[in-house]
Amino acid sequence: MFRPLRIGCTYPVRMSAELLERAPLLERHGGVPAHAQIERWLMEEITAGAITVGDRLPGERELAAALHVSRMTLRQALDGLARRGVLIRTPGRSGGAFVAEPRIDCDLTGVAGFTEQMRRAHRRAGAEVLAAHIVEADDTVAEALRLVPGAAVYELVRVRSADGTALALERSWLPADRLPGLLTHPLTGSIYELLADEYGLAPHTAVEYLEPVSADPAEAAALGVVRGTALMGVERTALSVGASRSSTPATSTAPTASG
Repeated sequence: MFRPLRIGCTYPVRMSAELLERAPLLERHGGVPAHAQIERWLMEEITAGAITVGDRLPGERELAAALHVSRMTLRQALDGLARRGVLIRTPGRSGGAFVAEPRIDCDLTGVAGFTEQMRRAHRRAGAEVLAAHIVEADDTVAEALRLVPGAAVYELVRVRSADGTALALERSWLPADRLPGLLTHPLTGSIYELLADEYGLAPHTAVEYLEPVSADPAEAAALGVVRGTALMGVERTALSVGASRSSTPATSTAPTASG
């Protein structure tokens, strides 16, 4: 969800000093590793606009000193954000860690789900089903699906993976009255393809909202990361050609879309 914009720009001294002054006091006995706390802090700074696309972070020595951690711990945090595409790291005297440009697609005319995205990347998509049942729609789900609160919806919770590596924890809600017998079908593949093949309801438009989040204990266990790890939360509402809507919030550690 992030791509680099401009690499090699200078980081203003004033901005660098202000960021160092805002360095948080890390909790040493709270159970959340120091590098995860640093990732979360930097994500919050980026989200708040305190540091913006193309800005270079202060040098490792200065930033580690401000946070009272070793450079090795700081590098763990920077490497974690780089793996998620939040930062771009370049070597050399003019290099450093730069804030990458977020790429957020909304109101898509063509919807590529997780399975299709992995197929395009020549990777094997997988899904582990953690829960699949019928529940009553709460107010948020009902509004997204254009249903009355309390209407029957399918709730699916799955861990999505690429080549066996967990990338996203996906929670999906779909209207039960439009999709009879959904839970009798295999749910380890693409839900979008299942909707198209079995119900003639291929999603064709989607609206997404993104926000940085931190992994809670359940999310951390499902994704195989430590509690507090910085993640990107994605909420998608998809509209099918048959006018049936499905709201699919997903918490991910990498670019992700449900389906």
